[in-house]
Amino acid sequence: MASTLKAEARNGSTKGDRNKLRAQGKVPAVVYGKKVSQTSIAIDQKELLALLKINPHAIIELDVPEVGKQPVMINEIQRDYITRQLLHIDFHQINMDEPVNTTVRLDFVGDPAGVQAGGILQIQRHEIDIRCLPTQIPSSIPVDINGLEVGENMFVSQIQVPSHVEMKTDANDVVATILSPQKAEPETSPSEPIEVADTAVAKTEAEKAEEPV
Repeated sequence: MASTLKAEARNGSTKGDRNKLRAQGKVPAVVYGKKVSQTSIAIDQKELLALLKINPHAIIELDVPEVGKQPVMINEIQRDYITRQLLHIDFHQINMDEPVNTTVRLDFVGDPAGVQAGGILQIQRHEIDIRCLPTQIPSSIPVDINGLEVGENMFVSQIQVPSHVEMKTDANDVVATILSPQKAEPETSPSEPIEVADTAVAKTEAEKAEEPV
């Protein structure tokens, strides 16, 4: 079931107008598509953040002023580089009977043989790009990494996706690897400095014995 967001009309287009909206807890946005002419809107920031936390790639039922409810997906998110504050959102109106390009999360399952042998699991990709009908977008795609040995990679081509899903990410991209365990540096024996000191003392005593009285 699609999440629902209510959009508000947005008239001002200057930087000052957008900053005023953000101060009011709103996020400036735009929505466009075959059935919706490009329209400037504003979205409640708290509602939007809650939706992004659950699934930023989900289908959204957006209630657009003077247009009504339309199925949309987020096309672009702009954030402040330092504060990570939401600055602007692009919504793309979609048709439910036409395939769409989107991104889906990878769910790694299993206990790799390489990790059991002391290796370190390193995830290279947490998401992949796919294409399918909006109603057939999976919430995540499971990736079985049980058989992954030390020094081995798992590639996109090895991921099993449903028959109705088309993979768009490069098949040669690495999604996970098992790194070799790091070798510990040999510890210095605490007795060595003592032996050196004893030798130095013995040499000094010998030299003193050879000195004329």
